[in-house]
Amino acid sequence: MPYVAVSALSHPGLLRERNEDSLVAGPWTLCATVTENPQTLAFPLGTPLVVAVADGLGGHPGGEVASALVARRIAAIGPALSGEEAVRGALHACNRAVYDAAGGDEGGELAAMGTTVAGVVVQPENLMVFNVGDSRVYRASPDGLSQVSTDDSLPLEPGRRATSVVTQCLGGSPTHREVRPHVTTESLSSGDRYLICTDGLTDPLPTDVLDKVLREHDDGRAAFELWKAAIEAGGPDNITVAVVRVGRE
Repeated sequence: MPYVAVSALSHPGLLRERNEDSLVAGPWTLCATVTENPQTLAFPLGTPLVVAVADGLGGHPGGEVASALVARRIAAIGPALSGEEAVRGALHACNRAVYDAAGGDEGGELAAMGTTVAGVVVQPENLMVFNVGDSRVYRASPDGLSQVSTDDSLPLEPGRRATSVVTQCLGGSPTHREVRPHVTTESLSSGDRYLICTDGLTDPLPTDVLDKVLREHDDGRAAFELWKAAIEAGGPDNITVAVVRVGRE
């Protein structure tokens, strides 16, 4: 029976006091909490299955509130995400929901809270990739690891591999701003694997390290080894990882 295996974990890293990341895999959500052992779930390949991470904006109030709101909302509407326009509509609705939850035009203690989001929607013949912000989606193939999401971030300064400044996110502003979600569709084959992660993984680790881990490991072991490598590299930020694999046995 065709299936989708999702292995995921979320951890605050070594330098942050709390975890502001959230994650959704089908109806299952992991919001602003801590895991060190990957959870592996299997879903039948059929109804649209959404797997996504959301990274609450650091330095803003309520980052964990924003990321949890988006994860739970996407989990609720995931089975209806059957096309690119549906995904864009869901992300626009999430953007509005974060703004309203932050107090809307009147503002409040959570004014300007926001979150990034990145993920995939798996269907029997194709997979949609989406993101707003700098959380990422990678395709892991025999030819190597390639990023298939689009970073919303400022150009890197000379000598730097990462920047903490995003050019768009869900919420994140005292006034409502429209977003321009990145949504693309790829064909799907048995054995395809995707890595979905927040920048707590990609900032401290170069792509060749991610590629090496994914070449050597699958599923929960891959998620664990990715997290371990980020911790050994200093764990400067919240780390949330989901490894998605399509099987047809």
